[in-house]
Amino acid sequence: MTTTANTSRAPLASSSLSSPSPAALDDAGKLLLRATIGVLVLLHGIFKLSAGVGFIGGMLAKAGLPGSIAYLVYVGEIAAPLLLLAGFWTRAAAGVIVINMIVALGLVHMADLFALTKQGGWALELQGLYLFGALTVVLLGAGRFSVGGKNGRWN
Repeated sequence: MTTTANTSRAPLASSSLSSPSPAALDDAGKLLLRATIGVLVLLHGIFKLSAGVGFIGGMLAKAGLPGSIAYLVYVGEIAAPLLLLAGFWTRAAAGVIVINMIVALGLVHMADLFALTKQGGWALELQGLYLFGALTVVLLGAGRFSVGGKNGRWN
């Protein structure tokens, strides 16, 4: 007596276990970028909640600007990163982070703009990561893994 194998199964390539679509990978990449920039900038904001923004007010006063605008750092380092993490008004939130980083570069880091570290890296690589990472989110949007959804007006 001979038995035959059951060959009615679909091939693995067309099953639900196949590789993710390029669109899903793009959206996952956008989520990872948003989460990375959001968390890293948020940690700076949390520090400023406990330490205050007095030192920023002093730098603004030296630059001839009102020290009271130092409180806007909470928008750029608390509110905007939280919106970025959630994926709500993502492009606008990332734009706020870009502006925040440009102001930080102008107030604090101009002397190091063209400096290199002992290891040959840019002295401002962390600030550059925040600035250009947020700018990338402005250009790409949130993707579908966001509260605002893929087609949200500011996503």
